[in-house]
Amino acid sequence: MNSEKITVQSLYTVTDEELMLMSSQNPELRFERNVNGTLETMPPTGGISGNREIKAGAYLFNWVESQNLGEVFGPSTGFRLANTAVRAPDAAFVAKGRLPEGWDQQEDKFINLAPDFIIEIRSKNDSLTKLKAKMEEYISNGVQLGWLIDSKNQQALVYRRDGSITQYPATAILSGEDVVPGFTLPLKKLL
Repeated sequence: MNSEKITVQSLYTVTDEELMLMSSQNPELRFERNVNGTLETMPPTGGISGNREIKAGAYLFNWVESQNLGEVFGPSTGFRLANTAVRAPDAAFVAKGRLPEGWDQQEDKFINLAPDFIIEIRSKNDSLTKLKAKMEEYISNGVQLGWLIDSKNQQALVYRRDGSITQYPATAILSGEDVVPGFTLPLKKLL
């Protein structure tokens, strides 16, 4: 008997409401919606990736709060991008004054904008090619700065609004540049 993996392509697209309902009914999973309306499911991460995600968010949160720069969001927050994709970066920052009126009163709605800054942590099973494409999608939809932390290759790839991408070694100190002013972090802390 042939045990080939079969992939079924669905023509059905998922609405914001359906995506939110699926997410609330399956808290152990994270869902994102691709630009074509199809779902991408992300299983829970392992201990190392989960630890790095919370550290990235905590370092970012502490800096942003201490400087009163805006709001920080964790990996379960969905952002509806201009291309209609819904993405949930591992950590995200939105500058003061950019969040839509009443955003904090709508528990069951995605945030309808691109964050200013995002951090994605590559898990053991994540495809680097796929993550790079996601980072480019973030930038083309309004994210100004993104860090892709790649512990497998002991590096970070930093994506900027001007389209430039810089590769940094494990010894680098990453910067929030002009997007998260004054925020710096030794890459080693997230590897």
